Amino acid sequence: MFLAAVLSSFLWGCGATQPVVATHYRSHSLQEQGDLRVGGYISSEWSLQTASYWLEGPEGLVLIDTQLLPSALRKELAFAKDVTGKEPKLAIVLHANPESFNGTALLQELGVPVVTSGPVRERIPAVHEKWAPSLFKQYWNGRYPRELVLADSFGDSTRELSAAGVTLKAHVLGAGSSAAHVVVEWEGHLFTGDLVARDTHNWFEGGDTTEWLQRLEELRALKPKWIHPGRGLPGGPELLDAQAAYVQAVREEVTRERHAEHPSSDPLATVEARLKARYPGYAYDKLLLHVVRAEWARQARRP
Repeated sequence: MFLAAVLSSFLWGCGATQPVVATHYRSHSLQEQGDLRVGGYISSEWSLQTASYWLEGPEGLVLIDTQLLPSALRKELAFAKDVTGKEPKLAIVLHANPESFNGTALLQELGVPVVTSGPVRERIPAVHEKWAPSLFKQYWNGRYPRELVLADSFGDSTRELSAAGVTLKAHVLGAGSSAAHVVVEWEGHLFTGDLVARDTHNWFEGGDTTEWLQRLEELRALKPKWIHPGRGLPGGPELLDAQAAYVQAVREEVTRERHAEHPSSDPLATVEARLKARYPGYAYDKLLLHVVRAEWARQARRP
């Protein structure tokens, strides 16, 4: 199902290079989600097409991530209620990224517990402080949260969580595209957050590409049937392969430029241009700067 409205504004610097049409994508099909008990909501281009999900249990819903904007989260909640007739009983934040944790205050106001791992929780305040001033100016009319409200910690190690009649496993993982991650596993489905994106560049927030590749290997070892990414539509395990190839491409292009016989006067821009050429159909190419800069620094630290 689609709900479309035209917006004339540009994205805040992480998106398209021309005005966009904002579309909220609501998904509740066996073909896209792999199970009729799973629903997905993708926010508009204006709010970076952030993907979040819900699992339906006999007693209610479990939400996976909480959206960049409370206005988008309200749309997801309305969609889930319309489809299932049920209310959320728990929400899980997958990493320290505004797209993942910004709906925490709204959900707590509604009486919904919000949890994440200890390592993710520890990193949220610094990430909020980094992004809130600029993003509040951009998204004030989406009620971007000015004050931080933290999710509760379920601990520092992988464990099972139960709510709404659903039992799932919350894997506590190290750095990847962010400095720490939670990945939710449920009946062959993996909800990965920004560790995986489909046909788009990733939001990179304090991560490490070597660790990122290791995280993807750990997810592959779980033998998932279905991957629900942080941006883009779900798919099969091939999404893990595509993401690993993308991370390798970033590393290769940085290495190529660092060892070039005639290096560019603007090496980071050169690397970005080459990656855009390798992935011409990928959305949000301005997200590239963060991962390219981090990978350049990582390789510079190597002996």
